[in-house]
Amino acid sequence: MEILARLRRWWPIIAAGALLPVAAAATGTMVYTVQPEERAVVKRFGAVIRTTDPGLHFKLPFGIDRVQCVATERVLKEEFGFRTAAAGEPTRYSEREFPDESLMLSGDLNIIDVEWVVQYRIADPIKFLYSMREPTRTLRDLSESVMRRVVGNHLGSEILTTARVKIASTTREEIQAAMDLYETGIHIVTIELQNVVPPQAVQPAFNQVNEARQERERMINEATKQANEAIPRAKGEANRAIAEAQGYAAERTNQALGEAARFRSILAEYQTAPEVTRRRMYLEALSTVLPEVGSVLVVQEGQSAPVPLLHLREGQTPKEVAP
Repeated sequence: MEILARLRRWWPIIAAGALLPVAAAATGTMVYTVQPEERAVVKRFGAVIRTTDPGLHFKLPFGIDRVQCVATERVLKEEFGFRTAAAGEPTRYSEREFPDESLMLSGDLNIIDVEWVVQYRIADPIKFLYSMREPTRTLRDLSESVMRRVVGNHLGSEILTTARVKIASTTREEIQAAMDLYETGIHIVTIELQNVVPPQAVQPAFNQVNEARQERERMINEATKQANEAIPRAKGEANRAIAEAQGYAAERTNQALGEAARFRSILAEYQTAPEVTRRRMYLEALSTVLPEVGSVLVVQEGQSAPVPLLHLREGQTPKEVAP
């Protein structure tokens, strides 16, 4: 009886001491924190019941509710054909090559070494965790498959020069469509082609081809420049010759028309007064011809020295002689 009395007296203290660690453990498993770049998926007995945003939250203790955080705001990446040597340091790439990923066949049956990066973000954490067993591996396989098909639809020269942006855009759209179809919860942010070159074995030949193409472009540009200079000059000279011919034709035509009009006016006057008109025309002809004749000398019989009769050149301004 005495032992029972003691147990009854100490029972509350014993119960409190036993419940205290349980309460502490329960409190520790009821509280969880979600970081700003994360979203938390809460499961109860293995079934997803909700997702929670960043901050402090509560759940049922003792493993009844389990929390799995997913970095939904962080941009992740998958590298193909190369690897970054170490994270958290200045960008440095591994010297190891991955030809199984990077070597591809173009549309004109040329081998191209293509390195690219797929940047993505987890848009739906529930789908990312539970819709597919390995969503990241699926993303890599799909990315490689789509890139090989898109590269195979272009010529090698286009892949190396002008079609890089188009290839990246097309690849991103097709990968995103596949991710949505498989409900992986992944959103493709961008695809960047890092290094697109021929394989090392054919690099010298490719450089020679590029040099030949550049030389061809240079010669085409020089020929175009010369043509652009010569054609306008020839057109200008042709237009000048045409304008001079047209001016000469107009001058001759107008001169002929003037002569014809003058002849008709003289003819009308001659028909009115023939004698007067004939004499006037005779005097006009003399006034035109005699200044060009020079001095007129009349020699009388029996005299040795000529007698000057008319000094038509005196008082006249001497004419300039063309060189």
